[in-house]
Amino acid sequence: MSSFWLILIGVLVVCFILQRTAAMMERSTAEKQARGETTTANPLRPIDREEETTLRNCFPWTVYYLQNLEYRPQAVICRGQLRTNPEAAYQRIRENVEARFGDRFLVVFQEGLSGKPFFALVPNPQRRREIRRYLETATRPWLALSLLVVSFITCAIAGARISGTLVPAVKGVEPPPFDVGVLMTGVPYAVALLAILGLYEVAHYLVARFYKVRATLPYFVPVPFVPGTVGAFIQIRTPVPHRRALFDLGISGPLVGFLITLPVLIWGLTQSDAVPAPTQTERLNFNAIDPRISLLLSLLSKLALGNQLTTETVLDLHPLAIAGCVGLAIVALKLMPIGQLDGGHIVHAMFGQRAGIAIGQVARLIILALCLIQPYLLIWAIVLILFVPVGDEPALNDVSELDNWRDCLGLISLAVLLAIILPTPAPILSLLSL
Repeated sequence: MSSFWLILIGVLVVCFILQRTAAMMERSTAEKQARGETTTANPLRPIDREEETTLRNCFPWTVYYLQNLEYRPQAVICRGQLRTNPEAAYQRIRENVEARFGDRFLVVFQEGLSGKPFFALVPNPQRRREIRRYLETATRPWLALSLLVVSFITCAIAGARISGTLVPAVKGVEPPPFDVGVLMTGVPYAVALLAILGLYEVAHYLVARFYKVRATLPYFVPVPFVPGTVGAFIQIRTPVPHRRALFDLGISGPLVGFLITLPVLIWGLTQSDAVPAPTQTERLNFNAIDPRISLLLSLLSKLALGNQLTTETVLDLHPLAIAGCVGLAIVALKLMPIGQLDGGHIVHAMFGQRAGIAIGQVARLIILALCLIQPYLLIWAIVLILFVPVGDEPALNDVSELDNWRDCLGLISLAVLLAIILPTPAPILSLLSL
């Protein structure tokens, strides 16, 4: 077993070195490009009188009545009165600016502190051919594949430990020789968990491609302990065009992840056992987990086990059920309506950037309060407060609102979040005989 762990550690070290090397190369390329742009593209060139007249002509008074221009170090702020619907105004103004200035500017449409929408023209970081080529080749597929392979190994080891076939080494006891068959017992868990997390991020990637937003391939994050991975992520390389695209990017991952998690979790629960509750219950012990910690878990457990689950019993989870629970937890974490999490994108797209920031601050306080009744949320609260910024990047057109069905889908996603993290209310427990 020691030789196997040496090999695994070696693979992790190599993967880490490759990732760091790629990151250093990427930073070096970006720095060179930035130095090359210092005299051409990045600084906003002064707009002379002729160009100011040209810019003013980009704003028809029947679309957006331009009142004044403000010159900032890296932007030209155009303030006035909106005379038509926001989407039509943005489309018309952007086309006019592109027709007169080419790809010199990105046109941003946002709401000001007073609630009035304004336009901002900022230097376009993608105007040079070299940068476009760099963005197209920045996905690093070999890194994504290596992280997937390492994550599969770590998840298979975690699954073997969960199933009880791989016992941790004990000091002073000679470990048994490594057996591939032992590792194979963890493969169903690994396949289920990686399918949930992988397709979650693939959904993000495909939506980004649909809206012509540059994004990297999904990168898994392997860990050498249970659960074997802490998830996967993609990086968005270019601005999101509008709030509808921001919403679709945010909702696509949780929607696909949740729809895949449900059958995996239900199937795993049917293979699980109802066991007598221990005198001292550890809520996150997968051999004796209390389904009452989550409303959704209570409903699914009762659906899968029926009368086997009573007020005196808890769950001894099958590895597939554990994979489903881990997937459910990650879906819930990313649905938190905070900052640049998927839930943060959703509330930003639904209510606007300023309202999204306010909702994020309130959500942090609610998670802290929930720690009093759900102690396992304390880790989430620490992560959300210390490592997740409360603000979200604005879309280029950050004024146009969503349609009704997207608003409805967003509210449903927030309801799913509450069903996952809230404990089962007493009336429902009584109804389910739990």
